[in-house]
This record gives sequence, C-alpha cells and structure tokens, in this order.
Amino acid sequence: MNIKPNKNILKLQPYVPGKPIEEVKRELGLSSVIKLASNENPYGPSLKVQKAIAKAARDLNRYPDGACFELRQKLAKRLKVRPDQLVFGCGSDEVIVMAIRAFVEPGDEVVIAKPSFLVYRLAAISAGARVKEVPLQGLRYDLAAMKKAVTRRTKVIFIGNPDNPSGLYVAKKEMAAFLKDIPDTVLVFFDEAYYEFVEGKDYPDSLALLKKRKNIVITRTFSKIYALAGARIGYGIATPEVAAILDRAREPFNVTSLAQAAAIAALDDEAYYRRILRELSQERERVCKALQKMGVAFSKGCTNFIQVHLPQDSRVVAAALLKKGVIVRDMNVWGLTNYIRVTIGTPSENKRFLKALKEVL
Repeated sequence: MNIKPNKNILKLQPYVPGKPIEEVKRELGLSSVIKLASNENPYGPSLKVQKAIAKAARDLNRYPDGACFELRQKLAKRLKVRPDQLVFGCGSDEVIVMAIRAFVEPGDEVVIAKPSFLVYRLAAISAGARVKEVPLQGLRYDLAAMKKAVTRRTKVIFIGNPDNPSGLYVAKKEMAAFLKDIPDTVLVFFDEAYYEFVEGKDYPDSLALLKKRKNIVITRTFSKIYALAGARIGYGIATPEVAAILDRAREPFNVTSLAQAAAIAALDDEAYYRRILRELSQERERVCKALQKMGVAFSKGCTNFIQVHLPQDSRVVAAALLKKGVIVRDMNVWGLTNYIRVTIGTPSENKRFLKALKEVL
C-alpha cells in the first residue's frame, strides 16, 4: 500500500471487546453460552422502553433530532442543570473522544491511571498526545502521583469513578484534595459510567463540583443500568462554554432516533431500574460470598462487575471457562496477568459461572 496512514494510528492496538455469544457458539459448537464479560445489564430494557423503540422505528426513514431536544429537556430537569450543559454521544466513550478532539493537540499530555478504561489511552494516542500513565496502588487511583504528573503541557486528566476494571471509586475527601491544586487550564474528566450503582455516602457529588470549577466534564451512560448498550447512547455534563466546544467536535446525527426514544422511556421507568439495581446488588453479594468460600481473592467494588484475582494465569482460566460456555473478561489486555473481570448476571448465570470456575480451578 502506497498511501501512508496517520503515524499515531499505527501506534494503536484495536480495542478488543468481549466475544459475542453467537461467535462462541459457532467456534466451539456450543448450544448454550452466557456472557459475563462486558458489564451489560443481564435483564434487558423495560417493556416501556421496548415499546418506545418499536414506535420510533416507524420513522427510521427520517434523520434523528441532532440536538436531542426532548431527551435534553428531560435529562436537564432530572439532573437540575441547564439544557445547554449537556452533550450527547454514541455511548459515553464518544464524549471521551470529543474531549480529546476538542482540547488536545499533538504534543500535549494526557494523564491516566494504569490500568484504566482503554479508550482514554486510545483516544489520546490517536490525537498525537503523550500519555502519562500512573500505576494504581492497591487497585486504587494514586491521586498524589497523578497530580505530580501534571505539567504545563497537560490538557486532560481522566478519572473513572467508579473505575473500570477495579470497580472502586475515589471518595469525596480524596477528590476535593486532588482538585485543590489542579490548574484551571487542565480539563478534569470524570467518567461516571457506573454512577447509578454506587451506594457509598462518601461518593463525590460531581455536579456540585462542577458548580465551583469550570474545568470539569462528567460523563454518564445509558449502556449499563439502563440496559441500552446495543443502542449506544451516553452524555456529558459541563459548563455551557465547555459543552459548546465539545459539541463542535460531535459528528452530526450521532445519536440515533431509536436510542433517543429508548433513553427517554428509560428515564420514565425508574421503578423498573430500581428493582434491577436491588437484584444485581443481592447477586453481587451472593457471588462474593461464594468466591470467598472457594478461597478466591477478588475486588468487590460497587459496580455490576467483580475483578477476580486468580492463583494462575488468567488466559488459561478464561479459555477453560469459554469451553464451558462462560464468557468472562481476561484482564491481560490491561496488563493484569492473573485477573479476570466478571459481570454480575442473573441468578442462573451466576450459578453457572461459579460452578464452572470451581471445576476449572
């Protein structure tokens, strides 16, 4: 090939998602497979959401509302922010890409934890940024070291809260101390994809922080608790000035009409999702107790997944579980050679996973 690609793209390894169920069935000739690899909601969207999608499908010949007007108004009212503080994306990870595209130039620096959500690094490298990775300490963010990593070239700091893959979060006091000396020339990006799962009273109120500091962006998603991972819709919250800049980096019609209709209906069906939260919380406790009884170490976290510390190579364990029809996330991609990440599923799925893991170990 004579066409030269962007040199920054050549530095990237493509994101590797968890294997789809149908692919595993084809490859291994299995009739029954469960997927506990991608932190999806195992219960699916509510009936109200499904009906809204079916109704919206009648108008698929039309382009979607590029401004997401109805969803914008409803969500702004829910969050008690101005409508012009919101920006919508094809999943919250698109808002991550928007932030890099809007604020980072070649040679700038982006500070992230290591390991953390892979998209932070991928987006930064594709923009020609220098990525400064700060190792976790005991699976937690080392905020002091991240603060020391900030220089005059730093443009963005990414903080997953709760974090993926650990499932742990930075507490209110830690966050306040961290932000105290961060210059207002640096964008502090709070990725709160698992926000709805957190029950801790010491979890930071990022919207309150946003009222005091103009250099904050918060992202949340409809992919996790709202069970719309296949629809691809998330959003960012910022000051009107920052949101307007992010919107300049947004692709036109980036959120489909089906996704908008589904998100609106999900916000109107809170009772369903509260019940799902309770069930997932109970199942997480049950899985943790079973792992403890098996003598397997794990990071419980506060999300819909658990990071499991294995006594042997995670590649071997993940491959053995796959042959039993159980898809989990091998954490080697994150540089964690003895860890797997397991999504909390339905009671029957969790039972199958625990049985399979016991047999494999």
